[in-house]
Amino acid sequence: MKTGHDVLELSPVLPVVVVDSAADAVPLARALVAGGIRAIELTLRTPAGLAAIERVAAEVPDIVVGAGTVVSPEQAKQAADAGSAFLVTPGCTDALLEAVSATGLPFLPGVSTVSEAMRVAEHGVTALKFFPAEASGGVAYLKALGGPLPQLRFCPTGGVSISNAPAYLALSTVGCVGGSWLTPPDAVAAGDFDRIEQLAREAAALR
Repeated sequence: MKTGHDVLELSPVLPVVVVDSAADAVPLARALVAGGIRAIELTLRTPAGLAAIERVAAEVPDIVVGAGTVVSPEQAKQAADAGSAFLVTPGCTDALLEAVSATGLPFLPGVSTVSEAMRVAEHGVTALKFFPAEASGGVAYLKALGGPLPQLRFCPTGGVSISNAPAYLALSTVGCVGGSWLTPPDAVAAGDFDRIEQLAREAAALR
């Protein structure tokens, strides 16, 4: 992969995953692969995030693992060192944009307004995360954004579900959607990886 556009093409749904234990990450990733999902965004929202990325990168070669919730330059470097194949940020400051670019990895910077999208595009970045998608106007907002900015493509994340994902994916400016519904916390906690595999199978069939 070379750019964020390559990330958008990995899977119709990019699972956004929070783990409290790195030990859960490997069987979870294998369940996603078994269901037909070939990418995972492991967030840095918990202390287990970096270790989870390291383990999946080393032990599950059939899935492309990226780091999500990258909010500082330090985290960008740490995620790259841990073996991330791509980076995702919830928002984007100038310092963070410089840091994720410096890693040499594909990345999806987060935006939620027209001005934010234009500012990131000025730096030559045209593959973006739209977050929080539903709270920021959802499908209607992204459709309107495609008028003046048709060159931009997005991964809408935040409030996206199996029921509204098809409406997002139908937009020409959407490459994939990000979703946490594939890995419900109760299923992860219970080790119910069969349920995660089934949810992944349903998501993989969206396109």
